[in-house]
Amino acid sequence: MSWQAWLSIVVFAATYVLIATEFVHRVAAALGGAAAMLLIGATDAEHAFFSEKSGVDWNVIFLLLGLMLVVAVLRRTGVFEYVAIWAAKRARGRPYRVMVILVLVTAFASALLDNVTTVLLVAPVTLLVCERLGVPVVPFLLAEAMASNIGGTATLVGDPPNIIVASRAGFSFNDFLVNLAPLVVILLVVFLGLCRVLFRDAFRADTDRTADIMVLRERDAIRDMRLLVISLSVLAAILAAFLLHSWVHLEPSVVALVGGLLLLGLSRLETGEVVQDVEWPTLAFFAGLFVMIGALINTGVMETVAHAAQRAAEGRLLGATMMLLGGSAVLSAVVDNIPYVASMSPIVAALVASAGGGQQANVLWWALLLGADLGGNATAIGASANVIVVGLAERNGTPISFWQFMRYGVVVTVVTVALCVPYLWLRYFAFT
Repeated sequence: MSWQAWLSIVVFAATYVLIATEFVHRVAAALGGAAAMLLIGATDAEHAFFSEKSGVDWNVIFLLLGLMLVVAVLRRTGVFEYVAIWAAKRARGRPYRVMVILVLVTAFASALLDNVTTVLLVAPVTLLVCERLGVPVVPFLLAEAMASNIGGTATLVGDPPNIIVASRAGFSFNDFLVNLAPLVVILLVVFLGLCRVLFRDAFRADTDRTADIMVLRERDAIRDMRLLVISLSVLAAILAAFLLHSWVHLEPSVVALVGGLLLLGLSRLETGEVVQDVEWPTLAFFAGLFVMIGALINTGVMETVAHAAQRAAEGRLLGATMMLLGGSAVLSAVVDNIPYVASMSPIVAALVASAGGGQQANVLWWALLLGADLGGNATAIGASANVIVVGLAERNGTPISFWQFMRYGVVVTVVTVALCVPYLWLRYFAFT
C-alpha cells in the first residue's frame, strides 16, 4: 500500500477514537477527518463529491433530507401523539409491552421499506410514548435502532447492502424471503428476550401516569385534520414508490426529496420553521463519514482487506462462510456497511464462482449480508439507522454516548451473529 493509504488509516483510526471518546463532537470529528483526508491527498474533490464508488452517497443524503421534511410536517398534525396514546393503551401502560409493540412494528416496517425510513417515522412516536409513561427513552430508541437492522435483513429492500448484493448476484425478492426471513424471525424472538434483560431498569411503570393514559382519547391528539390527510397521502405515495421501485424506475432519494418538497409546499406552513426541524448535524456527519470511507476505498485499503479475505478463504467453503460472517460483522461495526459490501461483492462473486456456484455456494452471499447487516448493531456508527437515532436523541435532550450504545449493541451483535452460525451450517452444509 502507498504512504497515503497508511496515512488514511491513521486519520480514520484517530477520527474513530475521537468519536468513541467523545473528546470532540461526533460531527466535528467526522468533518475534521474528511478535511484531513482531502489535505493528505487520500481523496480529492472529484472523488469525494462526484464519485459513485468513493464519494458522498448523495442518494442517502437526499433520501434522509426528504423524509426529515415529511416527518417535520407530520409532527405538526398531532399524529405522533395519536399513535403514542394508541400504543400505550394497547399495552395497558406496561413499558415492556410497549417496547415489544414498537420493536415488532419497527422490524416489520424495516423489512418492507428500509430501516432509515422506519426509524425516522417510529422515533418521534417513541419519544412521546416514553414521555407519557415517564420512562427513560434511550432504551426504547436503542431497541428500535437494533430491531430495524435485524428486520431489514429479511428482504431485498430492507437494507441498502441487500440491494447491492441482489444486483450483483441476481437474487430476487423471494430469494431473500426464503433464505433470510426464517432466521430473522428467530433473531427477533431472541432479541425481545434480550431486551427484557438488557433494559430491565426501564420497565418500572408509574401507576398514576398509566391511569391518566388509559382515559385519554386518541382522536383528541389530532390538531390539524386537513394537514394530516395531505401528509398521509403524500407519505403513502412515497412508500408506494419505494415498494414499486422496480417498476417506476425512480431512485428512493428522488421520491423522498420530491415528496418532502411537495408536502412542504402543500402544507402552507412557514418554511423556515419546518426546515429548522431537519437533522442538519446528522446529514453533515454522514457526509464526513462517506468522504473518509471513500478515501479508504480510493487509496486501496478496502481492496487490500477484501483480497486478503479471498486468499484466506479460497477453496474452503465452510471456513469461508464463517470467516465472511464474522469478519463482516466486525468490519461493519467500524465502517458503514454500504461501502464495505460494495467493496466485498466482487470478491464474494469470485469465491462463489470458484466454489462451483449453485445454492450451496450462495451461502457466501448470505454470510456476507448477515455479518454486514447484524454487525451494524455493535456501534453507534455501524448502520445508518443508528446514526439517525443518536441524532434524534441528542436533539431531544437525551444524548446517547458512543459507549452507551456499544454496551448494548455488542451484546446484541454477538448473540445474533452467533445464532447465524448453526443456521448456516444446518441449512447449507449439514444435510448436503
